[in-house]
This record gives sequence, C-alpha cells and structure tokens, in this order.
Amino acid sequence: MPILREFDTELVRPWYKPTADTCATLRFPRPFVAPPRLPHGLRRLAVGCNANIRVKSTLQDTTESRTDCHITTWRDTTLYVGAAHVFSLAPSDLDFLTGEHMRHRSDPSSVHVSFERTFVTPPKVVVFFNYIDLGKSHNWRLKTIATDIDVCWIAYPEDREHIFSASLNTMDLRPPDQPGLTQSRRVTFHDVEFWKDPAVFIALNYIDIDNKTNLRINSYVDDVSRTGLVLHIDSWDDTILYAAGVSLIAFN
Repeated sequence: MPILREFDTELVRPWYKPTADTCATLRFPRPFVAPPRLPHGLRRLAVGCNANIRVKSTLQDTTESRTDCHITTWRDTTLYVGAAHVFSLAPSDLDFLTGEHMRHRSDPSSVHVSFERTFVTPPKVVVFFNYIDLGKSHNWRLKTIATDIDVCWIAYPEDREHIFSASLNTMDLRPPDQPGLTQSRRVTFHDVEFWKDPAVFIALNYIDIDNKTNLRINSYVDDVSRTGLVLHIDSWDDTILYAAGVSLIAFN
C-alpha cells in the first residue's frame, strides 16, 4: 500500500525568513525492503512577484527508511512558503508506474509517454507539477507562458480497489473572471470503497494568477471520510487567483 508523506517549509523556518533551499528528512513509518519510488508534487506556494516564479521540489539520499526533501528556488526569486506531498511506493507494488517529464520552452506542448510495461486496459493517469519556472512579465499561467515545467505522473490499473483519483479545478465552481480567495467543494468517492478513512495525496496541476502581487496558493483537504472529502483551493492577502487546479489520490 502506498504511504503518504508531506514536507512544509514552515516546519523548518518561518515564512518571513525565506531561503533558497529548505530541507528536512522525511522518515517512513516502516522501512521498505529497498528504496521506494517517490513521485511528489507541490500543493502550496507563496512566492514574491519581484522576479520569475521559480520553485522545485526534489528528493535526495533516499534509503529504505528515509528521504531528504528539498523545496528550492534559484537566482533572484523569493520563496516564502512551499509544501509538497510524497506518494511513497514500494518497489514490489507493480500496479503503479510513475515518471517525470521536463518540458522546456522550445519543446512541443505535448509528449508521448511509453509505459515500461503494458496495462491490461487503459490505466488511470494522474499528472501534477513539482517544478515551475514562470516569467514575471505576464500573469502566471502554466499552460501559456511556462519556460520550464517538470510534470510528474502516476499510472495505475483502472480496476485497482480502494483508490480514487480526480482532477479538479476552481473553474468547476466559478468562471475565471470572478476571482476569489477561497474555494471549496465536496468530493464524493462514488462507487470506490474504503475500509477506513483514506490518506489523500494532493498536488497542483493548473495555475492562473495575476502577476501584480505575490503568488500565493494553498490546496488541501479536510473532513475526509470513507465516502468523500472537502477540497479547498485558497489564496490570501492581495493575491488575485483567477483559477487553479489539483490532482488528488485518495487511497487505503
């Protein structure tokens, strides 16, 4: 069964003391027999508007029992806050495939990914960001002005039990020309059954934010039960959030 881990820079330093690299060791509740596979994505960000939006999450020095998680920026970007979720997979859990694709500005907007082994039926695929590099001169829209985007993906059989995934967007609730600081919605798991309240992985997959003020976004869930959860995609202070989207995976 996958294991959820999380890293938040505010567990290491206060938001008002930004640094280029913030790191902490994440320990797994039980050791794996070998170093696990660790797809990971950004779910919360606060970045200054004075420079390009540059942020990435990386995992280093992974062993059977721990990994070092870094949330990093570079050059003149100011990173106040960052948080990432880690979807920890045992090497023996062959139902799941995962990978990353780095898209540069000159690359085509789509790429074909070949799975290392064939699924019996088309799998469910969840896609999210763990690296962002956006120019400061236009509104921050990942699909239109991104210079570099690292997309991480997880694929699993469509008939795997006790797992639910979805891609959700604030545009499901309101149009982008009516920005708001807080958005929430109830998400039901439909016919997916859980034997206990599931763990929930969440990461950003879409951003459309005005570049005149700092980029601030926080995606999270609460009121999690065996039948559903409440998803929140929020901003704060003077940030203008036109739209944002997330990928989530609930699992036992």
